[in-house]
Amino acid sequence: MEDNRRMIKNSKFLSRVLRHDPGSIGLRLDGAGWVDVSELLAAAAAHGRVMSRAQLDQVVAENDKQRFAFSADGLRIRASQGHTVQVELGYEESAPPSLLFHGTHPGALDAIRREGLRPMTRHAVHLSPDVATAERVGGRRGRPVVLAVDAAAMAAAGFAFRVSANGVWLAERVPPEYLSAAVQGSDEIRSSD
Repeated sequence: MEDNRRMIKNSKFLSRVLRHDPGSIGLRLDGAGWVDVSELLAAAAAHGRVMSRAQLDQVVAENDKQRFAFSADGLRIRASQGHTVQVELGYEESAPPSLLFHGTHPGALDAIRREGLRPMTRHAVHLSPDVATAERVGGRRGRPVVLAVDAAAMAAAGFAFRVSANGVWLAERVPPEYLSAAVQGSDEIRSSD
């Protein structure tokens, strides 16, 4: 139980530092969002967050959303997506599945109906490949609302999609005409307005 709590705290700390505020512990991410693992661990310890390499490895391996990734040599780490600081993650354009999903909360629906999905403070709109993931994302702020995104129509209209290292689909924006409510049936997902 204590190990699980520590892992959650370390994951939240890493999200803040690697996505939003590396300067809070004196770090600088490179242009692609990477930082040396040894620098991260030293800076974290200097700011009261002592974490071993084994604990860091555990957070990366066991994070339910696979938010973090090590470089191929294991010497650098970065967040897979969700940055509010300027980075270029270098993900190539990819053909999306026909439908993608976005989890949100009821209070956001009026703005989404008017403006579509916008990245807000992030670099991209985050889309899920399945309803269950979108429900978890939307459920962070209460009862989730899941929207279906007609990714096939968007791609045909020239919108670009990228997929992050942890399977999150990224789009610059999603206009409202490509959105509908996702309704979960007994064994299928169908869209309805």
